Amino acid sequence: MAKLSDIRREIEESAHAQGFVLIGFAALRRLVDREDFFRKWLSDCNHGSMGYLARDPERRFDPRRLDDRFRTVVSLAYPYLAPAAPDIDWRREMRGRIAAYAFGPDYHDVVLRQARAVAATIAECRPDAVARCYVDTGPVFEREWAAQARIGWFGKNTMTLNRNAGSYFFLAEIFTDLELEPSDVPYREHCGTCTRCLDLCPTGALVGGYKMDARVCISYLTIENRGAIPREMRSRIGNWIFGCDICQEVCPWNSPLKDNAPSDLTPFLPDLMTLDDAAFSRRFSKSAIKRAKRRGLLRNAAVALGNTRNPDAVPVLRRVMESEPEPLVRSHAAWALGEIAAKSARHILERALGDPDADVKSEASAALETFA
Repeated sequence: MAKLSDIRREIEESAHAQGFVLIGFAALRRLVDREDFFRKWLSDCNHGSMGYLARDPERRFDPRRLDDRFRTVVSLAYPYLAPAAPDIDWRREMRGRIAAYAFGPDYHDVVLRQARAVAATIAECRPDAVARCYVDTGPVFEREWAAQARIGWFGKNTMTLNRNAGSYFFLAEIFTDLELEPSDVPYREHCGTCTRCLDLCPTGALVGGYKMDARVCISYLTIENRGAIPREMRSRIGNWIFGCDICQEVCPWNSPLKDNAPSDLTPFLPDLMTLDDAAFSRRFSKSAIKRAKRRGLLRNAAVALGNTRNPDAVPVLRRVMESEPEPLVRSHAAWALGEIAAKSARHILERALGDPDADVKSEASAALETFA
């Protein structure tokens, strides 16, 4: 039977072969030092509508509640594309922005496949061992365990930061019953006095450092939020239509980015507004973007078009008002027409006062006030 030290080395070699840039080990324990913070965070409703975060928090504090055989967590970091902000006039070109992590195939599938390959190494070394993988799924405090495993530290932008790898990586965990030797003492915090992420967040979602108010985070508003985006937040979103990278782009621990974002991350907004259910599925069924669903993505695109203030957006917004089946999309298109405030938009909004949906009528009425 293989020694635990040999198994640990095999896991490290397998992880690097599967593309993981960081790997660490931590002995499982109850995360008592996070209990008060998390319970207070929930009681203050910082999780917004993400009710799943509040379900059975005991499982988050102690993964052994998932399986009492667990003894060690193997924490893994998988890098992803980190392009520079696009050098374009997004208002003139009517281009949206998508967070870099959503480029290409859905990371859940990619990283989970690689993590399972690493877990298979454990089975090869010790066939009777328990090894269960998680990638942004299940009640797991990923960042906390990454910190315990010396992957990095918990940054002021609430992301895991590493001095060499920055923050552009996904986290994965393998829980096992093997008692593997832990990594060295947890990473020391290196944010220091820097407050760039706090100061440059357009919506003020980073509250006092190390805490996120999801309710006003652009990523939450454009992905997890299923309803209307609050009016007071819309202009602050800019052209982000799925997620946001600002607090990573401004972080000095991320290396200077050179290559501009590929076109898939800066889509032409009018094209998105024409997607029906079938076209949305064809384009995004294998992408993380599908999480926003069609109605959510088009809602976001309508807001971004409003933020362009570009009169060239009026024709596509008119088509939305006339033929879009989702009231959520029509209501945000009405808001966008009010922001553009072109003469051609007024008649469209006046007709929208007869829309069968109350929210659409309300948005159209409010938008018409911009013409007064």
